Amino acid sequence: MWNAAPHPARSPCSEAYPVYRQFNHKFNREMVSIHPGEYYVSGDDEIIATVLGSCVAVALFDPTRRIGGLNHFMLPGSLDRQQFFMSRSGKYGMYAMELLINALLKSGASRDALRAKVFGGGSVLNVNLGDAATSISRSNIEFALQFLETEGIPVDSSDTGGTHARKILFFPANTRVMLKRLGDRTRIEVEHEEKEYLEKLQADRPKPGSAELL
Repeated sequence: MWNAAPHPARSPCSEAYPVYRQFNHKFNREMVSIHPGEYYVSGDDEIIATVLGSCVAVALFDPTRRIGGLNHFMLPGSLDRQQFFMSRSGKYGMYAMELLINALLKSGASRDALRAKVFGGGSVLNVNLGDAATSISRSNIEFALQFLETEGIPVDSSDTGGTHARKILFFPANTRVMLKRLGDRTRIEVEHEEKEYLEKLQADRPKPGSAELL
């Protein structure tokens, strides 16, 4: 979806995947694009962008130090509400949030100053998964909000649910977020990408009775 070439990042991010950077002429800034399972943190005057369907993106930022980051994650199944964080699905969300928070702190953000904005969780996988897709989308949203509440991180704004895909542009230098709801053509592309990612997550989950590293 993003026509950008891999480019070494100037700001802290995961080294497990390439960073896709391009110059956004409309906003006269460099833009880094992230995909499912990725995150990016920056203290520069640039844009962090992603496209969401059933996945959720959490923008975390320290408004005083002007450091912010965005992740993009999906749970591989619905959450066990009796063990919200300890379920296998919840661990994927925990990992995504901990990576983002640790990168922010490493970049100089203050843990006590962090604030959040939450986006995504649209039911775009319904064509293939029926009610299971709605359950996954809802679990993604509920996990993100519950995690932030438990960690005492205020949520300044959110735009979640529905049946549409979203394009998110996050400006970490001033914590601004621009959101665009996308049409059917892009939704099909997002659905394809997320379906492949979901199948990978489900294939990677430990089978019943197998050992699981903590």
